[in-house]
Amino acid sequence: MQITDKETYIVITPTEDSTSDFHKVLTQEIASLKDNHIVINFSENFNIAASEISLFLDVATDKRENGTSFVLIVTGINIDNVPDEINVVPTMIEALDTLEMDAIERDLMDF
Repeated sequence: MQITDKETYIVITPTEDSTSDFHKVLTQEIASLKDNHIVINFSENFNIAASEISLFLDVATDKRENGTSFVLIVTGINIDNVPDEINVVPTMIEALDTLEMDAIERDLMDF
């Protein structure tokens, strides 16, 4: 797992051999990243099936409850087969847009 720290979020790129291996590593490290907005970039050299995305439902739920964003970048899947509770987008630009929309939504909920 490669972690790139940006100004307002963290990009994680899986380096493990499988989605389940990556999920195990992520769940071990997620506590240290609890205050960070997270973008996981599966788009480069990593095959993930729509059915495997549900592995990250627990992380997405925890991040939302903690007031932070969680976005997966995945290409080549049918978005209709992904749980609504997980933000899945095909590009980094859309991931950044999602982070911004989540921030606006959190601000509106504070009123």
